[in-house]
Amino acid sequence: MLLKLMPLKIYEDLLSYKIYMSDVGLLSNSLNLNYQNILMDMLSSDAKGAISENYVMQQLISIGLEPYYWESNGKAELDFVIQLENGIVPIECKYVDNVQAKSLGVFVKKYNPIYSIRVSSKNFGFENNIKSVPLYALFCLKNKTHHISDDAV
Repeated sequence: MLLKLMPLKIYEDLLSYKIYMSDVGLLSNSLNLNYQNILMDMLSSDAKGAISENYVMQQLISIGLEPYYWESNGKAELDFVIQLENGIVPIECKYVDNVQAKSLGVFVKKYNPIYSIRVSSKNFGFENNIKSVPLYALFCLKNKTHHISDDAV
């Protein structure tokens, strides 16, 4: 059961991490992107994914959550794992409509979290114990007690 992994801070691996910019605008500038590239949908899927992940990281921090990165011996990686009052919740970020997430499945099989969150361009939903949250609605995760209830998303 995943609750045995609380608190997450104890399991933090300083050799396994991802680096994010503090602002999506700074990231876009460092990648030499201009607004025309973005508006005309000229970005590669890798660039869209990097910008989306960076945005999600910023939003999680802005609502007071401390996201962690998870990987399994180089075979699977998960964008974010957060600790809440009611347990540990994995968060997968997908920019594209294809939301297949093999790494999320590996994490769920290994740790059996109470549920998972997928942030993507898709609308709100709940299927296969995965709460879908649109990129634009990450503020819906905010809760003063950091307990994400079923009616919060």
